[in-house]
Formats: sequence, C-alpha cells, structure tokens
Amino acid sequence: MENFKSGFISICGRTNVGKSTLINLLVGEKIAAIADRVQTTRTQIRGIVNRENSQIIFIDTPGIHKPKTKLNENMIELSWDALDSSDIILFLIEATSKEIGRGDQRILEKIKEKNKKCILIINKIDLVNKDELARIIDLYKNEFDFTAIIPISAKKEKYKDIILEEIEKNLNEGPAYYDKEDYTDQTLRQLAEETIREKALIILRDEVPHGIFVEVEKMKLKKTLNNEPIYHIEATIYCLRNSHKGIIIGKNGETLKKIGMMARKDMEKNFGVKVNLKTWVKVKEDWMNNEKFFNGANQ
Repeated sequence: MENFKSGFISICGRTNVGKSTLINLLVGEKIAAIADRVQTTRTQIRGIVNRENSQIIFIDTPGIHKPKTKLNENMIELSWDALDSSDIILFLIEATSKEIGRGDQRILEKIKEKNKKCILIINKIDLVNKDELARIIDLYKNEFDFTAIIPISAKKEKYKDIILEEIEKNLNEGPAYYDKEDYTDQTLRQLAEETIREKALIILRDEVPHGIFVEVEKMKLKKTLNNEPIYHIEATIYCLRNSHKGIIIGKNGETLKKIGMMARKDMEKNFGVKVNLKTWVKVKEDWMNNEKFFNGANQ
C-alpha cells in the first residue's frame, strides 16, 4: 500500500465562476449553496474527499469582489486566509474570459505572493471553441508557472477524477484529519441555513438584493407517530427593509411557502430523514455592516 497523503486545497476565484458547483462535484455531496448570483458563498466551507490512499480537504471560499460593506470585507478576508492555510490552491477562471481581468489579476498577485502549488481550473469550456481555449491557456501560462492546467465543465462528472488524481499526485504524506464517513465539517444546522438561503436566492432572483441572511433558531430530532425520525426546524430569513419582507413572503405567503417547500425537499434528501420546516421573515436593517450579527451566526 502506498504511503497515505492528505492536504488542504483552497478553491479561489471571482464571484460566480462556479466554485460551489465544483466543490459539490468533487465531494459528491451538496455542501455549498448554488445560485446563479454573485456572492452566494459567504463563509469558508470545507468538503472532504476520502480516497484509498489520501484525504483531500477542499475549502470553498467567498468569491473575490469589490467590498462595499463589512460583510463583503469579511468575505474577502476569509478568501485570502484560505490561501495561507492551504497546501495547494485551485484557481478557477472562466473559459469565456477575453483577457485577464482586474479581479483575476488581483488573485494571481496573491497566488504569486504565497509561492504555493497552484492548479489552474478553466471552467465553462463548453461555451468556447478550441482556439479561444488555447488563447486563454497561453494568457495564463505567461503569468505563472502553474502545477497543472485543467480545462473543465464543473457540471460534468467526468472531470472529477481528473482533478482529484492531479491533486493527490501533488500532496505530501500526512494523516487523515477527519473520519472516513465525513464529507464536510459543517453542522447540520449550517447545512440547513445554506439550503434555505440557496432556495431563496434562486426563487427571488433579482427581486431582492443580496441582503438576505438565514438563521436556524431551533433544530430538534424527534419521532413521528409512526416512530420515524423527523427534524423539526425553525428558521428566520432576515432582510434589509420592509419592502423586501413583502417580496420574500409573497402574495398570501406563496413565495415563502415555495422557498420552504424546496428547502425541505433538499434537506430530506441530504439528511436522510423527514423534515418539518417553519420559516419566518424579519427585517434587520444594515445587518451587513454588523460584524457581531453575521459572525455570531456563523453565516
């Protein structure tokens, strides 16, 4: 048997390039919120991949963007911290980029500072032709000596093993940091919050700005009348103003019901037990600039 390897792999990139989709693909479980919106991931989310001779711990980080609030500043700081604590960096870019934009250039400069192994992942290759892909590869090759360059479509399963094999090849010997059954370090409460927020972002689209925040206040495992396990979950969706509250609730509460129904179905699938979910909406003005609020709730 080969010597066991392990390591921490940070996934970095601009907002909305597909980092959460990629980590869910690599881990094989849904641990990060996916919505076609910027700044979907707000915290460092760890996903664990257990292989025969290795344990790979992925750190999905908030996308790099121009900070406008305390929350945004906190998100950027988390992303840079992840680079410090990682053994290998996965730098995710889009194949559709015509040049190295300001955001990607900023990340590249940070990668150069860290002087660590870095694998360039070029996502969304199904949207470009071979010449355009070759051009973007050359652009980045001239900027940094990447350990490997892997063009992919993060929604396709076939790229999973290619990336994992390349990472394992570049890991050092080390212990297993988590049990073999673990696939994330998030608690079920945090997974529930992620799920509700994801569904809200998907359903609300552009109707409510990104100022929503979810907190699970109660989560208890009980038994049904048929003696089956069931989670009773009570959660609050916070928004920035009263007008947003009305949109989230919707006419006759229909929008909130839809968010709750979609979130409940996802949770039942992920948790493997029935879920009874109750949600409320509250206004918390300017929570995005209140560090105690979003840090205290681990969101």
